[in-house]
Amino acid sequence: MKICFATNNTNKIYEVQNLLGDSVELVSLESIGCFEELPETQDTIPANSAQKAQYVWQHFGVPCFADDSGLEVEALNGAPGVHSAYYGGLPRNNDNNIALLLSNLESHTNRNAQFRTCITLVTKHGEWQFEGTIQGTILSDKRGEKGFGYDPVFMPQGYDKTFAEMEIEQKNTISHRAIAVKKFIEFLQKNLNLL
Repeated sequence: MKICFATNNTNKIYEVQNLLGDSVELVSLESIGCFEELPETQDTIPANSAQKAQYVWQHFGVPCFADDSGLEVEALNGAPGVHSAYYGGLPRNNDNNIALLLSNLESHTNRNAQFRTCITLVTKHGEWQFEGTIQGTILSDKRGEKGFGYDPVFMPQGYDKTFAEMEIEQKNTISHRAIAVKKFIEFLQKNLNLL
């Protein structure tokens, strides 16, 4: 049984395939012949995730799931949110994104934030969404060399390290993506008939 993960990121595919086991084979966008950029024109993370999965289903007829993630900062009314990847402008640049975020937070004492991932699964039987969030705080300075994106300034609640200071194994057990993927896999394992 095959299902398309709407990405060409082999690391992401490998990570999810490991968690899924042998019951389902994950295939990339490239392997189903999808070489175009998937549309991401919605104004929320769940809607963007759904748009990508629906596009693959409508154009290629393959059961598909897509994820979308972002950082939501309380004092900035949920920004950067769905615009997290390009917050600091084009082309996408992690340092510019972090610099703008820290600049916009300078006058705020509330540094509460959350990372959110939403996964949307689309098959001939319908559409389902799975969400994962992790609460944390935005630091004033970058710490750590690991991870990517906003990881150097995000310290998850209950920890004394940023995501960028954590070993990848630790981050992958507590992250927003890990939580969403776990919910998705549990659902899939119980509902293989929906593929």
